[in-house]
Amino acid sequence: MTALHLFILAIVQGITEFLPISSSGHLVLVPVLTGWTDQGLMIDVSVHVGTLAAVLVYFRDDTKGLFLAGLGSIGIAPARRATDGTIYGKLFWAIVIASIPTVIVGFMLKVTGAADLMRGAAVIASTSIIFGLLLYWADRTGATEKSLERMAVKPALIVGFAQILALIPGTSRAGITMTAARYLGFNRQDAARFSLLLSIPTIIGAAVLLGKDVIESGDSILWAEAGIAAGLSCLAALAAIHFLMKWLAHASMAIFVIYRVALGLFLFALIGAGII
Repeated sequence: MTALHLFILAIVQGITEFLPISSSGHLVLVPVLTGWTDQGLMIDVSVHVGTLAAVLVYFRDDTKGLFLAGLGSIGIAPARRATDGTIYGKLFWAIVIASIPTVIVGFMLKVTGAADLMRGAAVIASTSIIFGLLLYWADRTGATEKSLERMAVKPALIVGFAQILALIPGTSRAGITMTAARYLGFNRQDAARFSLLLSIPTIIGAAVLLGKDVIESGDSILWAEAGIAAGLSCLAALAAIHFLMKWLAHASMAIFVIYRVALGLFLFALIGAGII
């Protein structure tokens, strides 16, 4: 794999993983526009690890609090006392609850092979547009008075069930979870914050499944390339997260909706031209 190939893949994955614009929609374009072959499972694992590291670093106070809350939940008293009076005990269980539906459905799709039936370019183009417009509707009509302190069992479950739709390529995990949170009345920054924290177990699960596939496939890619891919995707994801949080402090989701619709139409144009 050339240095340029590695760089482009890592940057594209890093930027699009957390913005509500669909990473799968962009990754399908990379081989189309460049003629490159598939990058291999090891690189997929690497860029996922890199984006996970970005979330852990950017939200380091939150991830520390959630980690302590998790330890406290299994009876470790010092950890429980460290999070007393904070939102982390409640937030930890909200993330656990919101992750369960996707874990169950994702596992079922994986073992049945049904996930492979949804990878067509037309599916990605359609979902990019449809769920982009849904994001616009939720962002325009949803109230903005709720903060993350109000993320209880019921809203967490609603966001969790919405996240199942992200198993359809082109939907965007970040996009659909932010859509659900905005529909429930959470302000834009906290909707994004919960979505990004919710990505932690999701990315870990994806990396584990991909790692299993790597072992079974015997992928022999150099560890140096994997490390570079992880580092580049981490830096790109950090930049994307910083941009997202700063943008949502003073603006709506409209810019991402416009981009999604344009991406979907561009994909349809490529399909119509017989390119993909």
